Amino acid sequence: MTPEFFLLHSDLPREGPGDAESLRWACALAGVGRDARILDAGAGPGADVAGLLEAAPKGHVTAIEAHAPFAQGIAARHAGDPRVSAVQGDMAAPPGGPFDFVWSAGAVYFLGVEAALRAWAAALAPGGAVAFSEVVWLGADRPPDAAAFWKEYPAMTDTEGVTAAIGRAGYAVLGTRVLGDAAWEGYFQPMEARIAMLRASGASPALEEVLRAHETEIAVWRAHRDAFGYRLFVVRPE
Repeated sequence: MTPEFFLLHSDLPREGPGDAESLRWACALAGVGRDARILDAGAGPGADVAGLLEAAPKGHVTAIEAHAPFAQGIAARHAGDPRVSAVQGDMAAPPGGPFDFVWSAGAVYFLGVEAALRAWAAALAPGGAVAFSEVVWLGADRPPDAAAFWKEYPAMTDTEGVTAAIGRAGYAVLGTRVLGDAAWEGYFQPMEARIAMLRASGASPALEEVLRAHETEIAVWRAHRDAFGYRLFVVRPE
């Protein structure tokens, strides 16, 4: 990813769709205990750390993120809280553990669903669970501009395809739900504000290309939100 990409994303609260209500649902379904050891895999800027601590107020959250400034930001925001560790590293090889719960909001595409689940199986405590969100086609409709946009993610499939990958990795699905519009707007509205700010301050050609690409992403979802979306899966090794 380019410096221009990270310039746009550097002050965003989230790195993908998500909301506190969906996180609470996933934690409840997974049976996250008050003293749970949690891995936030691909934590981005740490948007979900507070919600994970709400579910496990006497537990511990290890937030692992490949982009060092994001990991550093999490560490700074939670400085002095012994319940949070922020690590810059590979989410396929998390430090610490074992974990009672692995949470990954929109980040499994970096590894692939099956590969991610296989990697995390070794880090789970007995009875532990994983919850992750993944972009999927929601039906048979493939609007041309949506299909063109998602060509950049050739592994994208539908709910059945993700469920099959979960099974191949040796997991069973406890429950699943589609993230609602609020989860998307919680990501896109701050992004639109930052796009406007960066453009007003004078965007370079390279930055302008990044801004337009993200505006396309927003427009495609708003036009075709019934065709694709993020589905949240809660799973456990069989």
